[in-house]
Amino acid sequence: MAHSFETLEIEHSGRVATIWMNRPAVFNAFDEQLIDEIHAACRLLDADPGVRVVVLGGRGRHFSAGADLNWMRRAAGFGEAENLADARRFAGMLRALSGMGKPTIARVQGAALGGGTGLTAACDMAIAADDAQFSTSEVKFGIIPAVISPFVLRAVGPRNALRIFQSAERFDAARALAMGLVGEVVPAAGLDAAVARLAEQLASCAPDAQKAAKDLIAAVNGRPIDDAVSEETAQRIARRRATDEARDGIAAFLDKRPPAWLA
Repeated sequence: MAHSFETLEIEHSGRVATIWMNRPAVFNAFDEQLIDEIHAACRLLDADPGVRVVVLGGRGRHFSAGADLNWMRRAAGFGEAENLADARRFAGMLRALSGMGKPTIARVQGAALGGGTGLTAACDMAIAADDAQFSTSEVKFGIIPAVISPFVLRAVGPRNALRIFQSAERFDAARALAMGLVGEVVPAAGLDAAVARLAEQLASCAPDAQKAAKDLIAAVNGRPIDDAVSEETAQRIARRRATDEARDGIAAFLDKRPPAWLA
């Protein structure tokens, strides 16, 4: 699985792969290259059967300070067609990250601003150090957090989004936890250990079932609990029970042995 990256590193530890954004001198701010490389890394790791969990982190003191200033300066001179192509590149990367068929964890420390908040929200779950700071600061620059909005809305809901999208205020890890943007806040010194614990728990579970669970959430979220939803959920569990993975998982539990996916 050889692949060369310039703005990020991929680190493997057992069944867990960490994508490290590696531009600490600019607080892991992203430009066209980092966006393209994160997109490529997501596709690469999603296709790797040896990888069960993907962590997204940032080298240095900060997770990601959002858009690179030079990239913003270039974009300010773009016409609408160039801006559209640029936005589509960013949107494609976030969809690739959000749509991975295996669990993803954002490991957040320091600044996670603008698109850094978007990256946090695009992961399935997030653990933040207690020094983490978030914002959707786009309106301070006369723009809007359009591309990250589906992911942030999914995480924090419309009421919180109405405030943070319009105020551009910074908020800390405790408030991010209360909003639902992150699922856990730990002391900075314990961040790696907390991420490792969650990754280990995720890696112990059935991979195909995890993907099916992710698909299930996407299929039923926001729909009324009516006959159609009841029938769809019944069919989904019936199909899953008939899989080799489920049969082995249930047998392993009854036989008090590890399931095949841990072999």
